[in-house]
Amino acid sequence: MWKRFLDFPNRRIHKAASAALIVSLLAVACGLGQSEQEPAGVAPTASAIAATAEPTALSPTAESNQLDASIAGPSASPAAEEPAPTPLVDRADNPPAAEPVTLAPQAEELTTPDVVRLLTPSVVQVVTETLSMDQFNRPVPSKGVGTGIVLNEDGHIMTNNHVVDGAQIITVIFANGESREAEVVGTDFQTDLAVIRVDVDGLELRPAKLGVSADLQVGEDVIAIGHALGLPGGPTVSKGVVSALGRTIDTDSSTTIVDLIQTDAEINPGNSGGALVNSHAEVIGINTAIIQGGRGIGFAINIDDAKIVVSQLMAQGYVARGFIGISPVNVTPGLASRFDFAVTEGILVARVIPGTAAARLGLQIEDIIVQLGETPIR
Repeated sequence: MWKRFLDFPNRRIHKAASAALIVSLLAVACGLGQSEQEPAGVAPTASAIAATAEPTALSPTAESNQLDASIAGPSASPAAEEPAPTPLVDRADNPPAAEPVTLAPQAEELTTPDVVRLLTPSVVQVVTETLSMDQFNRPVPSKGVGTGIVLNEDGHIMTNNHVVDGAQIITVIFANGESREAEVVGTDFQTDLAVIRVDVDGLELRPAKLGVSADLQVGEDVIAIGHALGLPGGPTVSKGVVSALGRTIDTDSSTTIVDLIQTDAEINPGNSGGALVNSHAEVIGINTAIIQGGRGIGFAINIDDAKIVVSQLMAQGYVARGFIGISPVNVTPGLASRFDFAVTEGILVARVIPGTAAARLGLQIEDIIVQLGETPIR
């Protein structure tokens, strides 16, 4: 829709240099939280390719800082012995050119079997049952399989939204063979995340340890653990590396999912909602998507974003988001060249929704926002 506005003769470039203007815009926008999202789609079957839904980059809240305390529970990984740092020798006949620096020792990396042994009790199989109607209005039952990650001893389990979306019955099967029916606590289709909960009476749950995805490096070893194809006998394990960070993909449901971890660790249908872990047995991603026809190209939601979403789902069942009131389009060099823009980076305002913060502050169609305060938009 925005294309029809691109031939307007009077284009303006808004450089939001005034911090007061932007603070006002964001302050008003953040007050307009959206209501609970309605999940969409059909739960996947064992033969279905892992689907994805549109995520939204979220700003960390105070809730995320308390996440480890609220959902992490006991650590699934043992305390690693830290090696003593190598002492620095200061010889009088060879004085150092600068003050010596002692690097903090890092936690010991575990072997793949050790990681799997620690994480397996925290990874569960999620089986869904859905009743739909065929073209003759006859009920047709179907089953889907996915994976979940135990968050705490209260029975909260994290999985993908597309795993449980539309399911009438959700059954969780634990590593020891026990099974419990689960109920949906909250879902968020934009980030393709969901939280379900089981009755913990008589269960001894081992919560997974959640890591930090911001520290990931391309080339770092990772392990994918999940119930691929719903095969009996425990989870499937595959190993690979972080192939890329910050990936954005378009899904077959016409949505976009952003800031993903790309890995060549094998991810198959049924792995959705499973754990992508590092060599310290910490969950750093939630497996969510694969490229059809591609090999060794899988994607996981980074755990830093997942913590923010999951904390809100556990607290209120949905994710509250601010809304500025525009339809944005990323400005690229190709787009700028085609329409003779004066800049090659920024956000093009393709639509201004009446009555919103953007409309009240004077933003117009074809404005290009190039800076927020002192932060350039790229």
